[in-house]
Amino acid sequence: MQLSATPYEERLTAPRSWWLISFLVGLSMALVLLPLGTLPMLGGLAGGTAVAAVAASSYGSVRIRVVGGSLVAGEATVPVSALGGAEVLDPEEARAWRTHKADARAFMLLRAYVPRAVRIEVTDPADPTPYLYLSTREPERLVEALKAAQAAS
Repeated sequence: MQLSATPYEERLTAPRSWWLISFLVGLSMALVLLPLGTLPMLGGLAGGTAVAAVAASSYGSVRIRVVGGSLVAGEATVPVSALGGAEVLDPEEARAWRTHKADARAFMLLRAYVPRAVRIEVTDPADPTPYLYLSTREPERLVEALKAAQAAS
């Protein structure tokens, strides 16, 4: 297995405020169950908080990696040899590529709480996907890792 010269791995974790929201969901469940008594209310608090926290955790568990000559983004794995240039998108340009510039055929790994992104051209003629749009907190590092992996392959 060939490793890229500049390894890259990022987990797009949910923001801290989502954990507070998880607790507020539990609190809401507790208030709904309050008329049934103390035990159901405590169960609603624990259960509602747990369910909301699992949802926030699973949404924020997606990873982006450059490893073994491939880009792994969520469930997609693309060899770097099938990729062209990568462009760092500032928050305004990222918003434009998520909305009016977007191509319905593109692979988009979006996280609304991550304002920056990278757009990577797909050069494989057999692949109908024109580009990959990846939300990332470290777009410069991702582009650098992709260039290093492409040079190594």
